[in-house]
Amino acid sequence: MNRRRIAGIVALVALLVAALATRGFGLIGGSDGGGLTMHGNVDIRQVDLGFRVAGRIASIPPEEGAHVAEGAILARLDPAPLQDQLYAAQAQVAVAGAELDKRRNGNRPQDVAQAQAKLADAEANLASAKEEYDRRAELVKTGAVSQALFDGSTAKFRSAQAQVSAARQALSLQRAGARREDIDAAVAQRQQAAAQASKAKTDLSDAELRAPNAGTILTRAREPGAIVQPGETVLTLTIDRPMRVRAYIPEPDLSRIAPGMAVIVTTDGNARRYHGTIGNIAPTAEFTPKTVQTEALRTDLVYRVRIIVNDPDDALRQGAPVTISVPDARAPATR
Repeated sequence: MNRRRIAGIVALVALLVAALATRGFGLIGGSDGGGLTMHGNVDIRQVDLGFRVAGRIASIPPEEGAHVAEGAILARLDPAPLQDQLYAAQAQVAVAGAELDKRRNGNRPQDVAQAQAKLADAEANLASAKEEYDRRAELVKTGAVSQALFDGSTAKFRSAQAQVSAARQALSLQRAGARREDIDAAVAQRQQAAAQASKAKTDLSDAELRAPNAGTILTRAREPGAIVQPGETVLTLTIDRPMRVRAYIPEPDLSRIAPGMAVIVTTDGNARRYHGTIGNIAPTAEFTPKTVQTEALRTDLVYRVRIIVNDPDDALRQGAPVTISVPDARAPATR
């Protein structure tokens, strides 16, 4: 009797174990979807920083490993050459502005009066030449003066006429002032000078290298005193906020997650559990990257998932392998 009872108990235990292993032989679904685990790495986000202008580095305040705020000054160039360029450009703006004012204001009254005096002098010379020409024109008919002398008077009279015409045109120009085209050209020259001054001012401001984001100085590629060219890397900055994790999910489990789901992030050697949110899921599939370890075969198709860590600290470093648990994952699809 005891043997039968023991055998019955053993059979019942075996049945319970089988039921748990098969979720009630396929009839019972887990309330939490059986849990879902993904694997990935903390994104490495770095930016190489350099000056937009050439120059000699005057100072680099932060050391490697220093945390810097957004907008903090990371390095400075010697500003003297750039300051001189700005002064020269500003002087050119002043010259171009004065030239434009001169053309817009027209000629001075003294210039007009001088042109009038020259016209009056030319008219007086014309009157004298005409009187001589008329007198000799009568005398040449009687032979009292030679033809050569009369020809000289004729040339003198015509020259005086030309001088009067030129003096009148000069007076007209003085009264009219600058042409519209000359004023437009002066305006363009002033705009060009202003653009050069603005560029020089921008170049001077670029003598300071500022942090585009908050982060940590990873590398000081150059040191004070070095001559650098535009775009040459001076510092490398790691951007650690917001902290992102790149994970991969096998294609069969894709339907179990959605953007906005809460996740738990853990890493080796760190007992802390970090909280995060699924940001987005890649719309296209890819083969499992070799750097990612998952429970599926490497040849399986996976989808990249971006996760935003809400409460990171300095212990969670870029590039670190992490495990992501999705407690609210949907139940796997039944087939």
